[in-house]
Amino acid sequence: MESAAESDAPGGPLAGVRVIDMATVVMGPYAAQILGDLGADVIKIESPNDTVRIGALHRTPGMTPLNLNVNRNKRSVALDLKDEHEHTTALELIGTADILITNMRIDALRRLGMDYDSLAAANPRLVYAHAQGFRSDSDRAALAAYDETVQAASGLIDLAERAGDVGAPVVLPSIFGDKVAALTIVYAALAALVHQRATGRGQHIEVPMVDTLLAFNLVEHLQGRTFEPPMGPTGFPLSMNKGHRARPTKDGLAMVIPYGPQNFRDLFTAAGRPDLAADPRVNGESIDAARDGEALAELLETVTPRLTTAQWAQVCAEHSIPFGPVLRLDEAAEDPYVRAGHLLDVAEHPSEGTYRVVGVPFAFSATPASVRRHAPLPGQHTDEVLGELARSEVRR
Repeated sequence: MESAAESDAPGGPLAGVRVIDMATVVMGPYAAQILGDLGADVIKIESPNDTVRIGALHRTPGMTPLNLNVNRNKRSVALDLKDEHEHTTALELIGTADILITNMRIDALRRLGMDYDSLAAANPRLVYAHAQGFRSDSDRAALAAYDETVQAASGLIDLAERAGDVGAPVVLPSIFGDKVAALTIVYAALAALVHQRATGRGQHIEVPMVDTLLAFNLVEHLQGRTFEPPMGPTGFPLSMNKGHRARPTKDGLAMVIPYGPQNFRDLFTAAGRPDLAADPRVNGESIDAARDGEALAELLETVTPRLTTAQWAQVCAEHSIPFGPVLRLDEAAEDPYVRAGHLLDVAEHPSEGTYRVVGVPFAFSATPASVRRHAPLPGQHTDEVLGELARSEVRR
């Protein structure tokens, strides 16, 4: 990944593709940011009071930590869609786009003449990605959606309650629904872009957060309910094992996950407990996770404190036992793996000064992705973009 730098140089596999980001908060903007990392020209039509720009941590109003890393590789245009002249300008700008991403409610879009049918009439090549909480044809279509409510409606909190070592259901401490839906927008929009390039026609894409996260959860967790009549409950046994957790080591915490009988025997032997390595439960053809998983997890808890994290790393590497040290996020910038992958490089923002940039997590051999533009100030590129629009109108 290249370092963050202001540059108009084309780059990335999506060079030449124009994306209009007419979304707020995280889901839509994160999807647009990824397309920007891939080289697309992303123009963000700024709405007033986007909550991603609201927060106590900032050097300049509106330039919050979340904003700095979901709105990079974009140009910001301030347009009031309720103003007749600026609304017309927005429509003209959308007319130049390959992809539009929005999470505005459908009734508001229709009032603005920005629903798919209205925009496709003027720009039939437009790939229109509309993200919302629930399907537009459902009785929940008008409900507001937040990540916590989506986690609940998609079964994720049920899984956390059933598998966790806590007395009450918990929300995963990540905006999981927003980010999974954002990734879905990206691959759906790219697939539609391939179709557009082949046929000259765009199409409407609907990405409901609840449907997306439910499908994501059920890949492994549908389990016994896959069959009719059911052969068992939902829940992937390994993930639902209450002992499926990080272990204390002599000097810290690590994820040590023996999967098969040989893994358990090697681990117990390395911990100086040959008696446990002789346990019949770890000397069969496989581990019966449903019957013995939690009991074996408790045994692991008694032996992992015998070695340091570094010692366990060596033992697990020698015996092919899945292992991972627990990364403390406050220390992530100094982690050798993170530093080598340029996942938290330091950059200089024109208005915000020195800051950390979340890196591009994928690599292309021929068309590398990059952070070409820092997150803009609200409306920073209005004159630039509208000047380009006016010149293109004159040429036409």
